[in-house]
Amino acid sequence: MTKRKKKKSSTSWAIKILIASLVFLVVGVAGIVTYKTGFKDGQTFVENKYKKVQAKQKALLKKLSNVSAPRNDLVGKLQEVLTAERKKEIDPNHEFDRNTLGHPPEGPKRVVKKKKIYSKLNRPKLAIIIDDVSFAHDVQSIKALKIPLTMSFLPPTSIHPESAKLASREKIYMVHLPLEAMSFSAEETTTLHVNDSRETIRNRVKEIKVLFPRAYYVNNHTGSKFTSDKRAIKDLIIALKSQGIGFLDSRTTAETKVPEVMKSLGKPYVARDIFLDHEANVEYIQGQILKAIKKAKTHGSAIAIGHPRKETLEALRRSKKVLQSVELVYVNKII
Repeated sequence: MTKRKKKKSSTSWAIKILIASLVFLVVGVAGIVTYKTGFKDGQTFVENKYKKVQAKQKALLKKLSNVSAPRNDLVGKLQEVLTAERKKEIDPNHEFDRNTLGHPPEGPKRVVKKKKIYSKLNRPKLAIIIDDVSFAHDVQSIKALKIPLTMSFLPPTSIHPESAKLASREKIYMVHLPLEAMSFSAEETTTLHVNDSRETIRNRVKEIKVLFPRAYYVNNHTGSKFTSDKRAIKDLIIALKSQGIGFLDSRTTAETKVPEVMKSLGKPYVARDIFLDHEANVEYIQGQILKAIKKAKTHGSAIAIGHPRKETLEALRRSKKVLQSVELVYVNKII
């Protein structure tokens, strides 16, 4: 009698194990099906969201393109002449307050770190930003150097309508946001002014996000007046923050209120250390590159700003060897 009970008990356990295995199998299959369905739904959601962003971007670009005058009238011909002139030369003196011309404001004061012993595996980082990028030939000239330079694109206007499209082809880029200067007669049509309302500033930032969806940082184009106004620059920085965009101060004036605003918001102040091409002279620019390298070695990192002018590009080409003493990186590796 005892033996029969044992046999019956073992058979019962075998059936239970079989049933449990089947349950686990069914649950597993159901889980896989649910996962695949959820993943597909998530993928569809992301794709639809991306398509909406693209549609907004195209609509805004079309709107800006329509501002451009027809090429068969006098205004259109004038625009072509202005574009041709823009291609010939870039004068970065427009960036600064008139009172500082010849004496650009110094970079931000930084704490000198304990002297480090650098090696090939541990080099100080230097980011070089190239401002005013607007045309295809700017991008081609910069990329021809085959070194990591961060391009900062001007928002599109009728004079340079392709800038956002050019930026979309780059992995890393910035936006060179036009802000009001103390005195500048040829400002961009999309320039923000100190008297602009908070809503106007917010809407402009939203447009920038649509035009440049992968822009995580902007720096100011001109802006000596705007960055000197605490209310205006604070409204801008808060609006940028709401869109996931950071602000890098180009320091076009010594009166900048950006450090004060950043401190009040509990955010680190990020700014240009060295301005490379205040003078259109290759040897001078090479000297500024050396200063930027020295600054990077002193602090562990540094940020320099230049423009896509022929002297700047030539100075960078000649400086390739000396730049090997630092790690030349895109700006996102420093900020």
